Amino acid sequence: MTGYIVWFDQLTMNDVGIVGGKNASLGEMISHLSQAGVNVPGGFATTTEAYREFLTANDLVDRVNHLLNGLDVDDIDALTTAGKTIRGWILDATLPNPVVQAVSQAYEELVASNADHDTVSFAVRSSATAEDLANASFAGQQETLLNVRGLDHLFEAIKIVFASLYNDRAIAYRVHQQFPHDKVYLSAGIQKMVRSDLGASGVMFTLDTESGFRDAIFITAAYGLGETVVQGIVNPDEFYVYKRGLAADHPAVLSRRLGTKAVEMTYSNEKNSQGAATVIRDVEVDRRMRFALSDSQIETLARQAVIIEQHYGRPMDIEWALDGVDGELYIVQARPETVESRSGAGLERFKLNEQGTALAEGRAIGQKIGQGTARLITGIDQMNKIQAGDVLVTDMTDPDWEPIMKRAAAIVTNRGGRTCHAAIIAREMGIPAVVGCGDATTRIRDGAQVTVSCAEGDTGYVYEGLLQFEHVTVDTGKLPELPVKIMMNVGNPSYAFSFSRTPNQGVGLARLEFIISNMIGIHPKAVLEFDQLSDDLKNEIGSRSAGYESPVDFYVEKLVEGVAMLAAAFYPNAVIVRTSDFKSNEYANLIAGDRYEPHEENPMIGFRGASRYLSDAFQDCFKLECRALRKVRDEMGLTNVEIMIPFCRTLDEAEQVTALLASQGFVRGKNGLRVIMMCEIPSNALLAEEFLQYFDGFSIGSNDMTQLSLGIDRDSALVSHLFDERNPAVKKLLKMAIDACHKQGKYIGICGQGPSDYPDFAAWLFEQKISSLSLNPDSVTQTWLDLAKFSVQDD
Repeated sequence: MTGYIVWFDQLTMNDVGIVGGKNASLGEMISHLSQAGVNVPGGFATTTEAYREFLTANDLVDRVNHLLNGLDVDDIDALTTAGKTIRGWILDATLPNPVVQAVSQAYEELVASNADHDTVSFAVRSSATAEDLANASFAGQQETLLNVRGLDHLFEAIKIVFASLYNDRAIAYRVHQQFPHDKVYLSAGIQKMVRSDLGASGVMFTLDTESGFRDAIFITAAYGLGETVVQGIVNPDEFYVYKRGLAADHPAVLSRRLGTKAVEMTYSNEKNSQGAATVIRDVEVDRRMRFALSDSQIETLARQAVIIEQHYGRPMDIEWALDGVDGELYIVQARPETVESRSGAGLERFKLNEQGTALAEGRAIGQKIGQGTARLITGIDQMNKIQAGDVLVTDMTDPDWEPIMKRAAAIVTNRGGRTCHAAIIAREMGIPAVVGCGDATTRIRDGAQVTVSCAEGDTGYVYEGLLQFEHVTVDTGKLPELPVKIMMNVGNPSYAFSFSRTPNQGVGLARLEFIISNMIGIHPKAVLEFDQLSDDLKNEIGSRSAGYESPVDFYVEKLVEGVAMLAAAFYPNAVIVRTSDFKSNEYANLIAGDRYEPHEENPMIGFRGASRYLSDAFQDCFKLECRALRKVRDEMGLTNVEIMIPFCRTLDEAEQVTALLASQGFVRGKNGLRVIMMCEIPSNALLAEEFLQYFDGFSIGSNDMTQLSLGIDRDSALVSHLFDERNPAVKKLLKMAIDACHKQGKYIGICGQGPSDYPDFAAWLFEQKISSLSLNPDSVTQTWLDLAKFSVQDD
């Protein structure tokens, strides 16, 4: 073995100086993790000694240093000229004979070791000594060449990899990260190609990239070679996997999002300078409508990710590939995740204060809001159009654009997913990005003033105009202990991971109807009676439920995913899930809803809550909710989920609805289950002790209790000035409910709006020794601190 090449199985992370970060990591995994189940294709790497020998033999060291010394990388023209000149020198140079001989011998051995040696091809990956570090990603700074065939083409590929150390983006990035150019060396990794051109590929992170939540693995997947995902050419499928579920051998897929996967990169029959070519082609419509991975494959990938993370002791950014020939899943790269590793303990909150016209929407990257003048860019030759504070709008950002991306207040693209290079760079720079909009470049006018919001969940929006917004930094230091639990109201599962980082003691209200309206959008009766629907409705529902076995499975699994995301985010704290509390007019707004819903003059006090569950017209729909909750608790092991029944008017309804729950497997006390009742009707407070015979406690719904106690339609602006949860009549009813729960030793909380809006109301509830206050997330910290002061004064 010469000093110019090293086999991966002889490398560890101690060899970064010899083969760079990427190749050292591949060797580390092959050497230490293969027996644990991590599957990495073998190969070899050229050493940094080979790279230095190449530069010296071609008299390039001084010429390169002279050209780069004093270069202003913010001068785009000068940067472009310098980079192009250096790359030309390297591509015109000759590999020294000792390097050629070492690579030739290793290549022949690698080819001979493969059964398909007549057709085998290779990936040639760059690996820099200043790459894949914990404090700088250098993501996409150098080249990866795919489907390289033949020795002569391998030599050419190695030179292209060497030259890529001087890509414009790489030169600028080193300057910005304060890495001296002449102290960074390159290694080329030669690795057997995984036939993902016939399978699938993608990226996974061992944490949620948006919130930093550590108990989930985020996976993206698309058909074909992985460059389409990394470069942002395709909008991939997205999955979250729960680490605790994996460890307990429970079903662990928390959520699935079907990407468009419109194109794939595959092998071409044509030849190029590397011996073979790749081509991007359209994906057939029926394949687009299926997930690229099965649940079993998703969990297999996630298990490998956990092993890698545990070995490295830090969150990881991992590229994977599914071989369409042997059906095996392979890890092809692993590097430390860099954005979360540099983030501080404080939480930033951004909130729009006014409404605007949405010009485009896509996947939100980060949780910030940015605004400025939109600049539509179609190519690198227009880079000078971007000034500091502008919003970059383009089809997709190329890694070569990194030198100007740092100028932007926000980035908007037509294409790309949450793990594409543009998303990674946007996170690293701390700027919001909305990717995968589809039509942003046609809907946003060049020069228009726009606001880019990533503060509204998974979906990011580009609004017309410069809208007013709040930016608050929340101190997440240790808060004082209180004799009352501070919980949160969380309706949108896409906020779950982010909100879980705010100090809390669980979720006091998770609204199932939010999941139905935002993640499903179909009336439950329509999925049960799918075969009886019109062709138009069948097509609409079929399109929405693509990727799932049937519309019923889609409905149930989306409920499972929504609840599971919340339960996993806040585990082991309780997550109290309120079964659906749509009114008839709200159900009618769902797809096909007008077929099944009655017209009511006042749906607020009509067909809702327990009455609906017990009716012949809706009970089979309620059983779908039960089926989903049963899977979350009994199969996925998320027993922190508790069930809450809304709008239970009479004692007969209380008896019947708890019996119905029991028939669906929800017996109070079984597997730690608590069944809570919403206390929101005056009858609930007046007969509190009687209602408590059927439930494990109350959660006060102060909105409905106020409107029904005072006879005020809470939706009417004409009498809204009279609506006040602090009215003495309302307080008297609430005290009756609180006292009854204390008497029987049962749970008593509140999940209505009142304590979030009125600090004095929160203090009154505290004084009544209520068990928990469930608040809007943005009021948690301040209410907690206010109650701590009140507690001290009370003492």
